[in-house]
Amino acid sequence: MAQRKQEPLWRIWVDTERRVVSFHEVEGGQLLEFCSYEMFQACIDRYTAQRYRYQ
Repeated sequence: MAQRKQEPLWRIWVDTERRVVSFHEVEGGQLLEFCSYEMFQACIDRYTAQRYRYQ
């Protein structure tokens, strides 16, 4: 059985220089895409522990 490619459900942009996580596209930010809520939440938790700001 062929597997369907799962589209990303969650996206964030991370600017490590300014230590900012954004939920919308930002210049200079690296796009991260997640198909799994658990992986998305783990990533958010990691950036929160590192004291990144959110916008």
